Amino acid sequence: MNADHIVIDGKNLILGRLCSYVAKKALLGYTVDVVNVEQVMLTGNRMHILSEYRRHNEMGGPLQGPYIKKSSKDLFKRSLKRMLPHKNTRGREALTRVKAYKGLPARFADTKIETLQIADISKVPNTKYLSLAEVTKFLGAK
Repeated sequence: MNADHIVIDGKNLILGRLCSYVAKKALLGYTVDVVNVEQVMLTGNRMHILSEYRRHNEMGGPLQGPYIKKSSKDLFKRSLKRMLPHKNTRGREALTRVKAYKGLPARFADTKIETLQIADISKVPNTKYLSLAEVTKFLGAK
């Protein structure tokens, strides 16, 4: 791996804080891989979070959006996209430099994987949180 490549373990990290860090690094030109993305946490009231995802999922008709994909990788990329200037070339290119993986792929087994202390769930005094895996299960992902 070269110096412009970062691998981050998403286990027990807060989604918003993780996405803001990844967005900044991607805009600076780094290639970022996030592993264990299904274990990323969303903070807040469980019922409120799930009802908001249900509301977005049921919006519109069968031929009208918004279309929300149901995998944890895609939910992470959707949150990340909203933190980037995705309507500009710079933001689109930054989004292509970020890859999300469910679990730990074999090619990253011997790589130095970093975690973010600023985004850890233990830093939040709020005890209400749920993982992206729970959200995807609620939405009916395979």
